Amino acid sequence: MNIKDNIFELGKQARNASVQMKLCSNNQKNKALSNLIKNILKNKNRILEANNIDLENGKKKSLSNPLMNRLTLTDKSIEGLVKSIEDIIIIPDPIGLTLEEWERPNGLKFRKISTPLGVLGVIYESRPNVTVDASCLSIKSGNCIILRGGSDSFYSSKELVNNISLAFSDAGLPNHCVQMIDTPEREAVDYLLSMQDYVDVIIPRGGKSLIEKINSASKIPVIKHLDGICHVYIDKDADLKIAEKVVFNSKMRRPEICGAAETLLIDSNLKDKAMEILQPLKNVNCEIRGDEFIQSLDKDFKKADEKDWSLEYLDKILSVKIVSGVQEAINHINNYSSGHTESIITNNEQTFKTFYEKIDSAIILKNASTQFADGGEFGFGAEIGISTDKIHVRGPVGTKHLTTFKYVVDGNGQERP
Repeated sequence: MNIKDNIFELGKQARNASVQMKLCSNNQKNKALSNLIKNILKNKNRILEANNIDLENGKKKSLSNPLMNRLTLTDKSIEGLVKSIEDIIIIPDPIGLTLEEWERPNGLKFRKISTPLGVLGVIYESRPNVTVDASCLSIKSGNCIILRGGSDSFYSSKELVNNISLAFSDAGLPNHCVQMIDTPEREAVDYLLSMQDYVDVIIPRGGKSLIEKINSASKIPVIKHLDGICHVYIDKDADLKIAEKVVFNSKMRRPEICGAAETLLIDSNLKDKAMEILQPLKNVNCEIRGDEFIQSLDKDFKKADEKDWSLEYLDKILSVKIVSGVQEAINHINNYSSGHTESIITNNEQTFKTFYEKIDSAIILKNASTQFADGGEFGFGAEIGISTDKIHVRGPVGTKHLTTFKYVVDGNGQERP
């Protein structure tokens, strides 16, 4: 079977499975997730061995440190996967809920009821954890899924899908509710993007170039996860102890994730405190690229170019700028942000209100790290991505966001005049 026929066969199987998936109970879905926890723990060594193959191949291909970090599975990250599944299990079933109901004067009764989207196509790069997160969120919300992981994580993803398929099958979920495109050929993605008769939504996770390509080529609606050019603004009314902690965590906890801060803006009233904020970053070899004033503070600091303000570094690099107040910070963010996540450090409620109202990003934090831009931290168990769209969902995409709705209208013989 050639690649095109193979991909379309996956689509047909997913569509058929999605009809059966709608009939699965919450207990059945939770049983499948519990089975998966057991499988992951039982086969942890096999999963890590498969990941080691990907890591060795990554070294041969000279993948960057951020990509290698994303690719790596460890005992700790396996524990994190298990914890995410446990959290998804306790989330209420998002399907079959009456979202609204009302009655008209003619006696007709209306109900708006949540239903699955159907079949999801998830395309991602070098992130084996997405294999598990996406599969679990998908079936919990009554959907079926076709996974297309990056070639860098091929062996890790394949081993994880084997564990997922066995776990879900043993719980009685329909065959083909989770499928993986098992070829690294790029044309497979083109065929997936053309299957509007079988796939309802495409969800890409990856770099900006991947997202833009998918968005322009897809014949299927796309929930976009664009780059995370996230900002922290330290206001003149900030608690500097909080500012120092938040800035450090926003950049350094995991520099390679989309919720990592890429630009720091400091109110000009705090210029003499700037080095106190930046010193902890310098101590861990974070590269500082700043405006003229910031560069003058330390011989190791580099001059920021115009392009630095719109770069997603995904590395231990931070661009820093002095601004004249909250309005200049807002102007800078609205000009360069990708609409992902912004944080303000302030004790002034009016300043926060101005910041919140004038910035049009999916997530706005006050006195907290940008790295809380995560579905697990929002209480969603995990995320299938962080949407920078405004339709159909925005921010972390969890189970309840992978749904749509139907209207049910109850009558007793009414005719329209």
